[in-house]
Amino acid sequence: MLKRLIPHPLLSVTLVLVWLGLVNTVSLGNLILGTALGLIIPAITAPYWPNRPTIRRPLKVAEYFLVVLWDIVVANVEVALIILFKPEKNIASKWIPVPIELKSPEAITVLAGTITMTPGTVSATLSADASVILVHCLHTDDPDGVRDSIKSRYERRLMEIFE
Repeated sequence: MLKRLIPHPLLSVTLVLVWLGLVNTVSLGNLILGTALGLIIPAITAPYWPNRPTIRRPLKVAEYFLVVLWDIVVANVEVALIILFKPEKNIASKWIPVPIELKSPEAITVLAGTITMTPGTVSATLSADASVILVHCLHTDDPDGVRDSIKSRYERRLMEIFE
């Protein structure tokens, strides 16, 4: 019965927190509305999620979040310095194919979103067999280093979380 009422508990909690963040006010009414959304949306979308993602190591999620947050801050400074001080002719934009070992669609989605959220990089496309993600990097002299960084900082942690 509880599984039918709350088919995706993590999604429900996330929706409540996102709702409270969007309205920017924690009140009883907003908490009730957020909870209603957190229960209704997963119940309606449950048939579209036949294989629910399993988070194997929940504490690694916090570690991943902190690593991504740090990388976003650092990348913001780096991009600002590139834009402000690097002449356009010296900016070396690159397309970097990143082979991925992730199998879970949810983990691949989180990886692509993380790459895109980090300033200076954008995940552009995923190969048909989901084995390579194409990343555009605003500036790099070391495409292999960017690829290795994505694999070690993000993909490795996502494998620990999802697989």
